[in-house]
Amino acid sequence: MVSIRGATGPLIGLLLLCVFLSIATDSFLSFRNFLNILDQITVLGIMAVGMTFVILIGGIDLSVGSVLALSMMVLGYLNVEAGMPMAIAISGALLASAVAGAVSGLLITAFRIPAFIATLAMMSIARGVANMITNGSQIIGFPAWFNMGAIIRYGGFLTMTVAVMLIVFTVATLYLRYREGGRSLYAIGGNPEVARLAGINVQRTTVLVYVASAVLSGLAGVLLAARLDAVQPSSGVAYELDAIAAVVIGGTSLSGGTGGVVGTIVGVLIIGVLRNGLNLIGVSPFLQAVIIGSVIVLAVAVETIKRRS
Repeated sequence: MVSIRGATGPLIGLLLLCVFLSIATDSFLSFRNFLNILDQITVLGIMAVGMTFVILIGGIDLSVGSVLALSMMVLGYLNVEAGMPMAIAISGALLASAVAGAVSGLLITAFRIPAFIATLAMMSIARGVANMITNGSQIIGFPAWFNMGAIIRYGGFLTMTVAVMLIVFTVATLYLRYREGGRSLYAIGGNPEVARLAGINVQRTTVLVYVASAVLSGLAGVLLAARLDAVQPSSGVAYELDAIAAVVIGGTSLSGGTGGVVGTIVGVLIIGVLRNGLNLIGVSPFLQAVIIGSVIVLAVAVETIKRRS
C-alpha cells in the first residue's frame, strides 16, 4: 500500500549517507552542491516514477533507456532537421514514446509475452529506430532558450528541468494516494485475478502503465536534450538499471503490490547523493559501479528478508 512508513528505512539510510559524506568531504554539505545533486537526478527521477508504476503491477520495463534515446532523436529531427516549432517537436517526441510503450503493453497483454522479453525486444527496436533517424549521428543546434531553461536557476534555486521533475513527483504521489486508478495498480500487483474479479480492467490498465512509463522516459529525454543542448542515439544506455535500482532501493517490491513514489524519491536521492559524494571523494568510476551495485544487492536482500519474515 501507499505509505510513508515504507520509505522510513531508505530515508534513514539516506540521512546516514549524508552524514558520512559530510564528514568525508568539506564540499558535500553546501547549498550549491545540493542544487547540483537535484540537477543530476532529474532524468533518473522522472524515469523512476514510470518504473515505479510498472513494478507496482508486478511488471518490468527494460526499454526506458532506449525510449529516452528515441524521444531525443525524434525531438532533434523535428526541430533541427525539419525546422518545426519546439512545441510540435516535443509533442512528436512524447507521441513516439507513447507508441513504444503501447506496443510493449499490447505484447504483454494481448500476446501474453512476458514483460521481460517484450520490453527487452522494445529496448532493441527503439534503439535501432533512434539510430536510423540520423544514421547514428548526433543532432545539435537547438534554440538558445531551450538550453538556457536547463541552466538558469529561477529564484536562485529551480531550473526548468528540476521544476518539471518536482511536478512529476507531486502528481504521481497524489495519483497513487488519492485516485482510484492509482489504487488499482496496487490491486493488480497484489493479485491480478482478484483485481479482475473486483471490476478492474487489468489489460487496459497494464497497457496504460507501460504507456505512462514510456512517456515519462520520453519526457526525461526532452529534459536531457535541454541539458546537453544536443541529442545522440547512444544516450540512455543502462538507464533502465538505474531506474529499477532507485525503485527497489526506495522499498517498492519487485513482486508488485507494495511501495510508492515517496520511496522512489528517496531511492533516487540515495543514488544521486552516493554518486555525487563518491565523485567528491575521488573514487574512480569503476569502483563507483561496484559500490552502487552492492547497494542494490543489499536493498533487494533486505526486501527479501522482510517478505519472508
